Amino acid sequence: MIRVLLADDQALVRGALAAMLALEPDIEVVAQVGSGDEAVEAARRTRPDVALVDVQMPGKDGLAATAELRAALPSCRVVICTTFGRPGYFARAMENGAAGFVVKDSSPEHLVDTVRRVHSGLRVVDPALAAESLASGAGPLTARERDVLRQARRGGTVAEIARALSLSNGTVRNHLSSAIGKTGAGTRAEAALIAEEYGWL
Repeated sequence: MIRVLLADDQALVRGALAAMLALEPDIEVVAQVGSGDEAVEAARRTRPDVALVDVQMPGKDGLAATAELRAALPSCRVVICTTFGRPGYFARAMENGAAGFVVKDSSPEHLVDTVRRVHSGLRVVDPALAAESLASGAGPLTARERDVLRQARRGGTVAEIARALSLSNGTVRNHLSSAIGKTGAGTRAEAALIAEEYGWL
């Protein structure tokens, strides 16, 4: 049996995936969680072979959870299963150790096949998304610029962002200015939107 963990914040999607996988004679869903924060704990408890992980979840996102899952349970193969097939998400998922990347509008047969192939040791990715990711290159933002833009997205002042990240106001301004320049935006809010759209955050 292939033991599968599902991590998706939408209960309806999670339930539908579980029901679909339960129809397969060689797949057993051993855990379902609604956030990235819960994924590692559930994986330690249930020892899945494959984890299907969404990207956008409350708390820790699926990309960060992927890295933690791979570190905590190297035998668990992670497949990102998301609505958003963005090159930035794809690149970061691969960097964080994902073995597969599929979008949620894939056919049920494709998803089941992906679980089986990843479990057998293969890597499964959408060819068009992989090509787009290679063509667009790595995201231009540094890790610190991403942190600052994530905080800016919440609408905080420079001082609030600086406090949250333990940085000086001047350092925050420098990172914001750099991120605005790299994204071609006019404001920090626009820079955050562009970075989000490309999957860089």
